[in-house]
Amino acid sequence: MTEVKDARLTVDGSTIELEIERASIGNDGLSVSNLLRDTGLVTVDPGFTNTASCESAITYIDGDQGVLRYRGYPIEQLAEHSTFLEVAYLLIRGELPTESELTAFNHRVARHMHVHEGIKTFLGAFPRDAHPMAVLSGALSALSTFYPESVGRGEYEIELATVQLLAKTAVVISYLQRRVTGGELIEPRPGGHYVDEFMRVAFSGPDGELDIDPIVRRALDLLLILHADHEQNCSTSTVRIVGSSQANIYASVSAGIGALSGPLHGGANEAALRMFDHIKESGDTVEQFVAKVKDKSEGARLMGFGHRVYKSFDPRGTVVKRIADQVLDQLGGNNETFDMAKRLEEIALSDDYFIERKLYPNVDFYTGLLYSAMKFPVPIFTPLFALGRMPGWIAHYREMMHDPKTKIGRPRQIYTGVVERDYVPMDQR
Repeated sequence: MTEVKDARLTVDGSTIELEIERASIGNDGLSVSNLLRDTGLVTVDPGFTNTASCESAITYIDGDQGVLRYRGYPIEQLAEHSTFLEVAYLLIRGELPTESELTAFNHRVARHMHVHEGIKTFLGAFPRDAHPMAVLSGALSALSTFYPESVGRGEYEIELATVQLLAKTAVVISYLQRRVTGGELIEPRPGGHYVDEFMRVAFSGPDGELDIDPIVRRALDLLLILHADHEQNCSTSTVRIVGSSQANIYASVSAGIGALSGPLHGGANEAALRMFDHIKESGDTVEQFVAKVKDKSEGARLMGFGHRVYKSFDPRGTVVKRIADQVLDQLGGNNETFDMAKRLEEIALSDDYFIERKLYPNVDFYTGLLYSAMKFPVPIFTPLFALGRMPGWIAHYREMMHDPKTKIGRPRQIYTGVVERDYVPMDQR
């Protein structure tokens, strides 16, 4: 991209200088913060698709080249070598931990996995068929009332809240899993491996024991890493805009969960799995389904393909496909669905219709298959996304809190309603 040396905007014959905000890599920005003051105009950008709301040093995405980096580290390298808590440490603290730092971090998170009895009562008050995302949002917001010592904007409070959120989110989601499947709640064990303990609390029998397949453990760890952050997406932007009012981190993250619950954001992996179920129920072959997609037939919707940001390929999808082969072979899972997925991917990557429209498998295409093979019920898929995204939300909240440029979020609008009218008494309407 050609470097912009200067920028000017001319309005009604008057010219103003636009300050250029430099990026270390990627798109520079034109600052329009003084536009209203200088011209009386505001910018219009539905969905904020061309608006940078902040400066951030956490995650970099190049959608054209299929690049995703956390703190400069390529997602492919982190997926191959790291654990989820190591990546969480990186996102939150800015650097990869030393062995002793990671050990201490692991131990501290493990010590906080026990949840207050009041939280268990809170969870039990919801109907068993309540959607887990609604319950999760309420439970994490309620943490601030059960752990008031971690509420505040001081370094001590934020550090404690960081650990509380990482630890207790895992246990709350494990409990939600047990409520969906009808199991009694069991206590987490301090000192266990994060993913092991999450799965043990979610899946073990009444004796609290669970033999965890190493491939399954690695697959879940990997899925959490792939979801750990994704720049200024809808839920992360929500966390930032709520936090910009100086709301506490629990309230901000709870709002982020609400944003993630939407089917256009966190529910895509559920939709992909439902697509395969629809194909099987219809009796169509994959080829027949693809033909209906191309003809835009009613009910034939392609899910798990393409991405708003990535224009060539989703690097997370490339990583997750490799582990999907291993897990589904190891577990003897729903191989029919996996075979359909591989065939659908093969067609999409070779068909001009999909190539021209840049419809390639994204991370959601295989994650639903993996979660299903691991015996997670469909309503838990999006809470698992939230568990993975938690380090990113925390990192962005903390970064925003220390950014001197942070202002309370307050977008403008273009008013298109009635200009003015007089009140009409009730008997004259």
